[in-house]
Amino acid sequence: MDISKVISISGMPGLYKVIAQSKNGVIVESLTDQKRFPAFGSNRISTLEDISIYTTAEELPLKEVLRKIFDKEKGGNCIDPRSADEAAMREYMLSVVPEYDAERVHVSDLKKLFTWYNLLNASGLLTAKEEEKEGEEGEKKNLVPGTNKNIPSAKKEVGQKKNLKSNAPKVKAQGVRKTGTA
Repeated sequence: MDISKVISISGMPGLYKVIAQSKNGVIVESLTDQKRFPAFGSNRISTLEDISIYTTAEELPLKEVLRKIFDKEKGGNCIDPRSADEAAMREYMLSVVPEYDAERVHVSDLKKLFTWYNLLNASGLLTAKEEEKEGEEGEKKNLVPGTNKNIPSAKKEVGQKKNLKSNAPKVKAQGVRKTGTA
């Protein structure tokens, strides 16, 4: 589950994927209709990785909440916030995250959470744990033992020399004279 490039823009419905960075902001693509447009620095942009849900002990990252919903639904969609009432949404949230703080998490937050989950699921950005573990093991395979540094995968042939000479034309330096004192 990689939601590091998925953002929410305040005042705009839906979720957006960051495509590129521009001079004044970022280029985003809507997850619903795949239209691209610039989001400027003046917009209030939040990445989903920075969002957390209040619990009675400490805050739970949104990524963990989405993973719990994914596991509960076995990859399917969750409750539809447009047709469900407040009690049904709170009961569903209790079944997913029993320790969530019902006083600080509003119904509007639950509607947004369930809408975002269904949108991410429909766009294929939510995946099972097994696929993630395989990817993590592949990344860790090239680590130097005892460190977190990757081993370079490119191999140099023995006896290969680097070409340190530039292909730029040579220009003679013009003489510069100092005149006067500073």
